[in-house]
Amino acid sequence: MKSSCDSQDEKQGRSISLPVLGSSTNAKNAVRKSKTSIWRASILVGVMLLMAAHYVQWRISGQTISPIEPSETMYTLQNGAINAGFVFFALAIAATLIFGRFVCGWACHIVALQDFCAWLMKKIGITPRAFRSRLLVFVPIVAALYMFVWPTVERALSGPPDQSVIPNFSNHLVTTEFWATFPTFAVAVPFLFVCCFITVYFLGAKGFCTYACPYGGFFGVADRFSPGRIRVTDACNECGHCTAVCTSNVIVHAEVKQHGMVVDPACMKCMDCVSACPTDALYFGFGKPAVGTKNAIAKTYSITWTEELFAGFVFLASFFAAWDVYQLVPMLMALGIAAVTTFLALKAFKVIRTTDSSFLKFILRSSGSFTRAGWVFLTFALLWLGLTVHSGWIRYHESRGAIAYRKIRIPDELALARLNPSRWLSASDREGINDGKRHFQTAIQYGLFMNVDALPKLAWIEYLSGNSSQAVELLGTAADHQTGQAKALSLYYRGAILNRLKLCNEALNSLDAAITERPDFIAAREEKGEALWQLGRRDEAVKAWSEAVGNENAVIVNYMLAGAAQAHQDDTAFFHFKQLAEAATPNDALFNWMIGMRLQNLGMNELAETRFQRAIEINPEFSRARDLDIINRGR
Repeated sequence: MKSSCDSQDEKQGRSISLPVLGSSTNAKNAVRKSKTSIWRASILVGVMLLMAAHYVQWRISGQTISPIEPSETMYTLQNGAINAGFVFFALAIAATLIFGRFVCGWACHIVALQDFCAWLMKKIGITPRAFRSRLLVFVPIVAALYMFVWPTVERALSGPPDQSVIPNFSNHLVTTEFWATFPTFAVAVPFLFVCCFITVYFLGAKGFCTYACPYGGFFGVADRFSPGRIRVTDACNECGHCTAVCTSNVIVHAEVKQHGMVVDPACMKCMDCVSACPTDALYFGFGKPAVGTKNAIAKTYSITWTEELFAGFVFLASFFAAWDVYQLVPMLMALGIAAVTTFLALKAFKVIRTTDSSFLKFILRSSGSFTRAGWVFLTFALLWLGLTVHSGWIRYHESRGAIAYRKIRIPDELALARLNPSRWLSASDREGINDGKRHFQTAIQYGLFMNVDALPKLAWIEYLSGNSSQAVELLGTAADHQTGQAKALSLYYRGAILNRLKLCNEALNSLDAAITERPDFIAAREEKGEALWQLGRRDEAVKAWSEAVGNENAVIVNYMLAGAAQAHQDDTAFFHFKQLAEAATPNDALFNWMIGMRLQNLGMNELAETRFQRAIEINPEFSRARDLDIINRGR
């Protein structure tokens, strides 16, 4: 008989004690540990070590096999460059068509890091919880189509009518620029942190694979056609242990009951379910593929359809806000950021609206009051969302600046012919300069990181605006943060502008640095010769121009060599170089006028006059240039 105290407890809805299962019962019902997980972890660690060895071998020898990375396939489809990444991806797809999606589970470094994060979380008592969305699961296949199919479609739509849809293939299996297509280490570290650790914490054990990985999008489709699958025998008692150990969020016990096999393409064939089965009822075998099989198993989703639509909008907005912002964030990282942003926006909205809310093992709000964990979560979510909005604002100005920059059509050679190129600017050029300056300055002034791609563009705009000193400063800053061809270009333009400012010694330093970066940079050698000539070091100037001609039959350089020969009264050399130059000079008034100005800068007035006269012969309107100081470029 219940006491009065017991009755009062029940009326108030208070909790009561429940019996605890004995240790023997717990041991009997405990989920068996996977025996394959240690083998898979060892193989994944081996993959990481091989990647490190690949990089080290390139650093030591200077050349190596091109990156074995599926994203390299884009360069094969766009440019016909057959590389190791294309070969690997093709073989991986072919293997998936036979054995199923095992490459993801046993050979992907991103999966390795996600598994490591999930393992660490469990060690501190946190079990990653899968975020389930009906709509966002299509993101990987859409991203895959954009990366690997759209280049061919774009080539067919935008290319010349006689251009083949399939590019001419060339061998790029060995490279000396191993890291050229990858982000810097400063980007790679946060990339791995976002795509591996953050996505697992908020989206579940395979969060990035589920909602962001484009390669998995293709592997998932190929898996449907594979005869190799996880299958079941009559020994299955539907205990659910297989589903409990699955880190790919597959409802294994229900699928094998209904279909006799796992049909969900998210299955990565990690074999944990097979190893954990207490009756050894599961096995990997060949038989009927999953294509055409309708999976009618009811799934529980984390959000409603209304929230799905909101999630789709947030995902797209945050993806475009992050992608390529500061010329730093690669596409895959932007997809991971967008997935996390979407979850945080949905969860923060729910936490604010509801009186009781939790996440993982943390109570965020109870009876309308925020807990400490709730305030921490909400603060983090708002900071993350605020940073995403700020990135979107910066990205808007960067993209608008780039669009404005593309409106500027004045040829570089013409703009650099004289210090003040304003008279050659068309209305479209001026519009591009004004818009580009406004947007780039905003992006650079308020950005959190330096956009080294925008700096040279803004520098060119400043030069065209008449702010040559500012252009020189911006190009120097850009070169300090660039490498390879980009650095050489910034140093070249900096040297060319310094030459126009008559700061020839500084110009030489910049041009020598550009040539050191790229010894085959003809324009830099040509400009170096101009600096030396203006400094009175004419023999060195002739040597620099001769080296440029030795690499390429440059029209401008031949005119300069002709002028140098004329100054030395070497008639044979003068006529030789003049003949070479004239034979290669386009029948274009603007080009001839530009050469005339370049020669005039060096005091080669006689040669300059012949170019001016030739320009007027081609187009009599150029005769107005000397009197009115204007030229109509709309031709």
